[in-house]
Amino acid sequence: MINVTRSSMPPFEEYCEEIKDIWESRWLTNNGAKHKELEKNLCEFLGVDNLTLFVNGHMALEMVIDGMGLSGEVITTPFTFASTTHAIVRNGLTPVFCDINDGDYTIDVNKIESLITEKTSAIIPVHVYGNICDYKKIESIAKKHNLKVIYDAAHAFGEEIDGVKVGNLGDASMFSFHATKVYNTIEGGCVCYKDESLKSTLNNLKNFGIKNAEEVEAVGGNAKMNEFAAAMGLCNLRHIDDEIAKRKAVYERYMSHLDGVSGIKLCKEKDNLKPNYAYFPVVFDGYKYNRDEVAKKLQENDILARKYFYPLTNTYDCYDFDVSKTPVAFDISNKVLTIPMYADLALSDVDRICDIILG
Repeated sequence: MINVTRSSMPPFEEYCEEIKDIWESRWLTNNGAKHKELEKNLCEFLGVDNLTLFVNGHMALEMVIDGMGLSGEVITTPFTFASTTHAIVRNGLTPVFCDINDGDYTIDVNKIESLITEKTSAIIPVHVYGNICDYKKIESIAKKHNLKVIYDAAHAFGEEIDGVKVGNLGDASMFSFHATKVYNTIEGGCVCYKDESLKSTLNNLKNFGIKNAEEVEAVGGNAKMNEFAAAMGLCNLRHIDDEIAKRKAVYERYMSHLDGVSGIKLCKEKDNLKPNYAYFPVVFDGYKYNRDEVAKKLQENDILARKYFYPLTNTYDCYDFDVSKTPVAFDISNKVLTIPMYADLALSDVDRICDIILG
């Protein structure tokens, strides 16, 4: 069985060595030594001044929205994972869905301004598959209308655009460290942000609003990263450059087979982007097989691909939104398939996957 993704892990002995002192201290959670060290190391790697760790990326996004005190409406995209939309709604806000562009599937910046109303407080775009949004245009719009910008950067760990590390874009950026991501802490996530005063707010929110032993100043939750997850993060961070290099080799092998095939549309590298090769999305548009037929052919050969993102979040049963306002996103969601992409995927398996798609 070849899964669509596979978790990167350090050598077993390295992780065992990393967690040895946890047995000695018995400090398993609550801002322990591993947690503090990982925050410091990630700040350096991501090139940011302020960073707060969370139990997962979703809680990181949900709590930074809360911490920024947003209200009313938030402009976002439906071409994303459930977390993005849910984080907005669970904060009592109304998502206003902007369509995507058909080039890299990020939010269509030319359609944002028409959606801004007196109730709009923020824009939450998504760096899709590691494709970075048109951040310059978004920044211009946000400044003009006095809006906050929070990027869902779950797919963009370690990337740079125009020489800028992506964690520095907007007012804040959320990264996911889920097991399936380029970089993982088993489960985990973080928020990077420009306003240093957010640090105490976020630390309170993720720890029940507790300020100190005798004061509780906010209605918070429990979203702390534990020491074992932080230890995995410390180990995986040492290997991240090698992991991305392996992913690049897989990407290049796929491109050698599929680039230029009629009816197959691929996301290609951009000159101004240092990518992380998080996913390999393929859009089947006019190909001899449609997306669902390709997925079935792969599954019959024990290869699991993913219809990612399908369905759109604005079509979920738990919501009642007008999908007709995002036709490009709807079209791509019915044609896209992410095929297996991970560091340890054998190039011979890449060849076999492509043979099945092209056969």
